[in-house]
Amino acid sequence: MLKRAISYIWKTERGSASRTMEHEYEKWSKQQLIDKIKELERSEDSPSTLQTTQNNETQKTKEQDVTQKKKKPKQFDFSKHPKRFIALKFAYLGWNYNGLNFQNEPTPLPTVEEEILKAMAIAKLVLEADPAACNFSRCGRTDKGVSAMNQVISLDVRSNLSAEDQSSIENDNKEIPYVTILNSLLPTDIRITAICLRPPTGFDARFSCKYRHYKYLFKNDDLDLKLMQEAANKYEGVHDFRNFCKIDGSKQITNYFREVYSANIIHLKDDYYVFDLKGSAFLWHQVRCMIAVLFLVGQKLEKPTLVDDLMNVEKYPSRPNYMMAHDLPLVLYDCIFPEMEWIVESNTKKLTREYAKMNGLALDYQVKAHMVEMMEGFFIKQKLEPIEGVGSINAGDGVGRAFKNYVPVLERQFGATFEEVNERHRQKKKRKLEEDAESK
Repeated sequence: MLKRAISYIWKTERGSASRTMEHEYEKWSKQQLIDKIKELERSEDSPSTLQTTQNNETQKTKEQDVTQKKKKPKQFDFSKHPKRFIALKFAYLGWNYNGLNFQNEPTPLPTVEEEILKAMAIAKLVLEADPAACNFSRCGRTDKGVSAMNQVISLDVRSNLSAEDQSSIENDNKEIPYVTILNSLLPTDIRITAICLRPPTGFDARFSCKYRHYKYLFKNDDLDLKLMQEAANKYEGVHDFRNFCKIDGSKQITNYFREVYSANIIHLKDDYYVFDLKGSAFLWHQVRCMIAVLFLVGQKLEKPTLVDDLMNVEKYPSRPNYMMAHDLPLVLYDCIFPEMEWIVESNTKKLTREYAKMNGLALDYQVKAHMVEMMEGFFIKQKLEPIEGVGSINAGDGVGRAFKNYVPVLERQFGATFEEVNERHRQKKKRKLEEDAESK
């Protein structure tokens, strides 16, 4: 109690004089200390002290108001700046994203376009992070988990140059360094690789693309690669691929014919191979359905003629229930366009910094892969003998789907035809419109 009283008096009477009195207070009686504390309390409650406190609070409030006024951001006036139409090439690793496409509704993970448009909005290259506000177009949609190495988008962005100056290549060094700015703002697993400042007249990232090139990576776990190639050959040409995709009623698609230029099983490295696929355009989940069927053939659970049967839409007008392959091994490897004036970063200093980021990302995954390999060696001690009547369908994820008695694809339950799916969607939309009208 005595020490707390002395501490209170010493803190109240800060200064050189109080420090010299500190030891004197220890000699005071209890009553003297109590009287001193009462005196100090009366002093704190005096009008002059209260006024000083009020003045200090008023000054703080004024200072806060001034600070807030200073921090108020200045509105960027886009109307004072010219715009230009550009195309961008970029690569991304898809497993950290909820697909490529920008979504108006919240998603569990960000999308790649969301990240790119957000970076553009921060850099004041677009008015807002919304594709509808910048004449936006993409080459090919990729789903959650799927990667791309040469994806392309086109859009309108702010420019440093007038429309007349934009037409001359001599003024390119005066333009905003779009690639450098965006890469500095984007996550390392999304990289802008090239820019076209003058796309051809009428260019559209989706409709100007000549063909898309996909690759699906897989490990050869007792697969018959010759049978897989035999089945893959049947994909080439123009075919109705309705039984190799997921039907989306909201799109109201009625034409499922697509042209595949080439479909091959190619060795990549060690036990790893790729299903290499080139085509004009692809349907939703088409590539993952195509490789899923090839896995069934490679496991000798189905014959290569299954591809012919599924393309016979008169006999099988809807898709049987089979599981499509895993998303992570799929990559949109390239998008091929007519000749364009692509510009890549050439500044050595900037490239050194960007290469260091990419090396760091690559090393991170490489080290993790080696760690997993070590763990696998400690855990998996022996090769298990197959159990009769029990197996697993290869889904490209290393886990597969277990079964006791395999049911051939064409003996399984069939889904609805695309006509039925489209009609259901139209009826659902009609009911919603009627409900909205009644609620008003």
